[in-house]
Amino acid sequence: MTHASSDRILSGAVIPTFFYFVIPSIAALLALTTANLVDGLFIGNFVGADALAAINFLIPYLALVFGLALMLAIGGSVRAGKFLGEKNSQAASAIFSKCVITVVVFSLVMASINLLFSRWIFSALGAPESLHPLMRDYFHIIACFLPAQLLSVVLYYFIRADGKPVMATVALTSGALGNMVLDALFIGYFQWGIAGAAWATGLSQLLQLSILCCYFWQPSRRLHFQFRQTQWAEVRQAAFNGISEFVNEMSGGLVILVVNWLLVTRIGVDGVSAFTVINYCLFASLMIFYGIADAMQLLVAQNFGARQVQRIRQFMFTSVLAILTLGGVLIALLLGGRAHWVGWFVSAHETAVIALAADFILVIWPIFLVNGLNVLLSSYLTAIHRPASSATIALLRSLILPISLLMLLSWWLPDYSLLIALPLAEWLTFLVALLLFFRFKPAALFTAEELITSRC
Repeated sequence: MTHASSDRILSGAVIPTFFYFVIPSIAALLALTTANLVDGLFIGNFVGADALAAINFLIPYLALVFGLALMLAIGGSVRAGKFLGEKNSQAASAIFSKCVITVVVFSLVMASINLLFSRWIFSALGAPESLHPLMRDYFHIIACFLPAQLLSVVLYYFIRADGKPVMATVALTSGALGNMVLDALFIGYFQWGIAGAAWATGLSQLLQLSILCCYFWQPSRRLHFQFRQTQWAEVRQAAFNGISEFVNEMSGGLVILVVNWLLVTRIGVDGVSAFTVINYCLFASLMIFYGIADAMQLLVAQNFGARQVQRIRQFMFTSVLAILTLGGVLIALLLGGRAHWVGWFVSAHETAVIALAADFILVIWPIFLVNGLNVLLSSYLTAIHRPASSATIALLRSLILPISLLMLLSWWLPDYSLLIALPLAEWLTFLVALLLFFRFKPAALFTAEELITSRC
């Protein structure tokens, strides 16, 4: 990290510093969100609702793979951020190098598994045989680009930790814009169908990775890659610190798996297609909230290393206000034109899918009141090195409560009403998250002696 960025994090004015890191983070993830939304728009309108359902069936497995890389990236970057806050760039570079090597090996192994065992994976995901050809056309192409995608994830988080959020944002934004252009070219113009969406995604990942690799030629960087490393147990420790993010990704995939199964048995493939549209809305909201939470992890982690309790408190208060405001705006937009938004993702003749998705919005909208706060509190606990508490929030909101409530309510509620389990799970999690936050609130992080020592 440059000294200017480090000084800004530890001593700059709170609100300007907050927006300096949060705006690029949100912009990057919004770019990623927009790319996914555009994927959905082109696939739904040019290929059909069945193609939307095919991709939705793949989400649980892709979330598992992506979650493992994200666990390493976030856990490692938080650890590196703490070292940078302590002015120990050598230790930060060591964990950076080990995380890069680990994710490259992991991605190559997973790409091979995806290509060799795709039929078994599709069956395990519960996808109907009729969707397997569509899933295969998409999945095999994506598998070839997996190393580029997962390495981009690791580089993105470490580059941000080194105080270069603009470079990281430019990379993600460029990749997203490239994906949108290639979607229009491959799906809209060349009519390549769902395979065109996969090629667009893969090639945009290569563009993103090439921009991120420019970091290695930055003379001001403080993270340096070295192939020879020792103490590989540190990778396990870093991954454990990011376990809540893995739980978020993996559990979200499992919830989609259960929802797909319940909907396809009750309503059919149209139900899964409709939920895919809703999942795009959930994904968009979470990316905005993760943009705030990811920036907060960086700010809190380094101020935690410097024992700046008051600044941690101020950054948290500012982020809560931002999340509540954005949540209210999202709810107003969704409820104010739900049929209109749904119509963007499917062609007009898919009337059953449009009607179902519009009804789904009426059931799940309360989720947007608290899901951002749960993400923030989980990230806060990760930043202050309380991975068990952070994982508790992640497990409750994205696995234990949603799946338990879905299965329980499926016995009592007809058709799609069981989706009320999703907002109910977030609200119950929020109560637990508040208790954990008050237990580990900023004022309770250090002893009086530690605080006095940090000021000397």
